[in-house]
Amino acid sequence: MIETEELSRSYGSTRALDGVSFRMGQGKVLCLLGHNGAGKSTLVSILATALPPTQGVARVAGYDVVRQAREVRRRIGLTGQFAAVDGSLSGRDNLVLVARLLGARRAEARTRAGELLDAFALTGAADRAASTYSGGMRRRLDLASSFVGHPRVLFLDEPTTGLDPVSRGALWEMVRSAVAGGTTVLLTTQYLEEAEQLADRVIVLGHGRIIADGSVAQLKEQLGVSTVRATLADPASRPAALAALHRAGLEPQPGEPAGTVVAPVRESAALAAVVRALDEAGVAITGIALSEPTLDDVYVSLAERLPELPVLS
Repeated sequence: MIETEELSRSYGSTRALDGVSFRMGQGKVLCLLGHNGAGKSTLVSILATALPPTQGVARVAGYDVVRQAREVRRRIGLTGQFAAVDGSLSGRDNLVLVARLLGARRAEARTRAGELLDAFALTGAADRAASTYSGGMRRRLDLASSFVGHPRVLFLDEPTTGLDPVSRGALWEMVRSAVAGGTTVLLTTQYLEEAEQLADRVIVLGHGRIIADGSVAQLKEQLGVSTVRATLADPASRPAALAALHRAGLEPQPGEPAGTVVAPVRESAALAAVVRALDEAGVAITGIALSEPTLDDVYVSLAERLPELPVLS
């Protein structure tokens, strides 16, 4: 449903995208991560036919984004970083207008508008002019408009920025529902929790290039380190606990509080090894936990490999 081949875009001497190639199938969520200026919004703009590439080819739903732009636009929904609604129209009329432009009959348009107003908690303000809406309400209305036509491909560029947690959760449910119906979603976000919640696949951009690509689990595996944290019944037993972990072939981390020991591990089975080593050394514990790397850890690890980049204006 989304395919790019050596896709590039330059702004003067600045290369915002540099040879980006990937393919994404139907009914999946692809999340783009990256620092400001990494090329995320540029990529979305090209795929949504709002910006031509400098080089390379992109296809959405099987159609070339340059040569067949009209066919692409018939099959996509798009929410950019800033709300784009008609303030002179009511919330309901904004959605009815979009539905009518997409070819819905009047009754169908009003029905669809009502469904989305309810889904995005805007029913109470449905007949007020959008110019009277708060920033968060305008954002929710803008998001609702991108779902009007049941798009085959949905582009969401940092869609939950400025939304409260309840509204963010409602959008997540809308995305899941759309995906269950076969829609492919490309999502850019600054919230790594959002990617963990929604993404079937994550692409990390840096310098306009793909620097990591895989499922959340696969990216975590690349980092490859979990940690076991044991809380000691007697803080004075910490030296004995450290010695026991060393004998078990582990390398406990220095600098932890007196009442805990922490050791990096490669697999969850090492949890039992820690318990066994401490038990054999006569070290009593009051708690033990295994912590897997988060997507935040993966992103920080990748970012540390890249020099600071200028932000594109």
